[in-house]
Amino acid sequence: MKAVIYARYSSDNQREESIEGQLRENKAFAEKNGIEIIGTYIDRALSAKTDNRPEFRKMIDDSSKGLFDLVIVWKLDRFARNRYDSAFYKATLKKNNVKVVSATENISEGADGVLLEAILEGFAEYYSAELAEKIKRGLTENAIKLRCNGVRAPIGYYIDGDKHFQIDEDTAPIIKDIFTLYNDGKKISEIVEIMKSRGVTNRGNFMNYNAIFRILTNRKYIGEYKFGDFVVPKGIPALIDDGLFNAVQERMKRNKKAPAMHRSEDDYILTTHLFCGKCGAMMTGEIGTSHTETKYRYYKCNQAKKKKCDKKTVRKEWIENYVINTIFEFLSDDSAIEELAERVYRFQELESAESVMLKSQLAEVQFKLKNLTEALALGIYSDTTKQMLDDLEAQKKNIEADMIQLEIRNPVIPKEQIAFALYNYRKLDMSVQSDRQKLIDSFVNSIYLYDDYFIITFNYKNKSKKVSLKEINSSSLTSSTPPKRKPHPIGWGFLFGIGIQAAGLEQIKCGADERRRRRLDGADP
Repeated sequence: MKAVIYARYSSDNQREESIEGQLRENKAFAEKNGIEIIGTYIDRALSAKTDNRPEFRKMIDDSSKGLFDLVIVWKLDRFARNRYDSAFYKATLKKNNVKVVSATENISEGADGVLLEAILEGFAEYYSAELAEKIKRGLTENAIKLRCNGVRAPIGYYIDGDKHFQIDEDTAPIIKDIFTLYNDGKKISEIVEIMKSRGVTNRGNFMNYNAIFRILTNRKYIGEYKFGDFVVPKGIPALIDDGLFNAVQERMKRNKKAPAMHRSEDDYILTTHLFCGKCGAMMTGEIGTSHTETKYRYYKCNQAKKKKCDKKTVRKEWIENYVINTIFEFLSDDSAIEELAERVYRFQELESAESVMLKSQLAEVQFKLKNLTEALALGIYSDTTKQMLDDLEAQKKNIEADMIQLEIRNPVIPKEQIAFALYNYRKLDMSVQSDRQKLIDSFVNSIYLYDDYFIITFNYKNKSKKVSLKEINSSSLTSSTPPKRKPHPIGWGFLFGIGIQAAGLEQIKCGADERRRRRLDGADP
């Protein structure tokens, strides 16, 4: 993974040394986890209560260029202290496939805050009509002018200064080769290997199956500009002629197979949530091949990859399915959803530091105004007292205006709408990787994995729970070598808020097929 560091200090009582300390700990975190630092963004003497920070804004803009995967901060309050700014900019980064991680806090900020962030990210339908209309108007205006609407240019194109798509002469031949190779009979998996052998990368990464598939189905390459229902044929320069593109689509239709067979090899949804219980390093994905040429995927401690930790690997499918099923168990409980909606709603009522400061300033000004008014009533009047009165009245108006602006920036979402958003999580399709990732990012706080148990903290709980598993026949949870057989996904018998210890396995016959199913002692299969 590639990352940038964002560092900041906010006031005169903090010095340049605080920046150096942040950079030192951030770099140590990156080195420990095998992360490559490609740049730093530093704001000096600027508060995180506002997003008016030059380097911060530059970092957000640069995230769209596909140069880095992570933003590392010393603590999460270095990124933003305003929860609405935090939600907005994290959502912006997420659209650009960039995550924010803390070098010193393996557990995210307060669970209610994380959930509120997740809800805010998906709340486009609840934005005010005026704001939505303004946004739509601006994007539509861009579309009419055939400008890019905030998406990254696909390989083969670049965005010019006027936000128009232009052909990138350096990478355009790659796209033409991919279409030609597929049309000539090559499989997508074969094209992946050909591109690797040629050293072809996209934003520093080798192309996988999904990347090639997206290229072959992207209608931009025949010049089609599309924004919502607004479509303009030949609205951008074409890289592929219609005949070749249509021939490729026909061949893909004939060769269509189950999407699950070609899941992206780098979609590890627990990345940045899963940590080694022994050394505290992040656990990230790896792919291996057995002596039978069977590919397997697992999470491995980043320190273990450097031979500095002896933590055993964990099967990707097993632990991901366990976590997903546990979350869905919670989401199936209406009363739990209503209780959580109430909690998140109440969380919004907690006053921010900025609100407390403004109220304190207003109270002080009002106290001074009261004293001055009493003095005037006693006949104490001069040019000085008049000037003081005018200054205090002006301060009062400015503070009240700031408080109004703060309320506008931080609207309170009704509890019913929060509950609606939470219920909508039930509609996510767990066969779609992006939906699985959304569920994990919203509800999982952290997972610490040991060899015989793990500690998992959800954003809908107030404390962590320990889940242990006895090692039986090299359990799929704790094996130093990949299991030879894919384990059956864990069932739904996991109750919200309860740590569970597996006590045994029982074989169950189903019709003519003999299938092994895991079951928990005393729980339904």
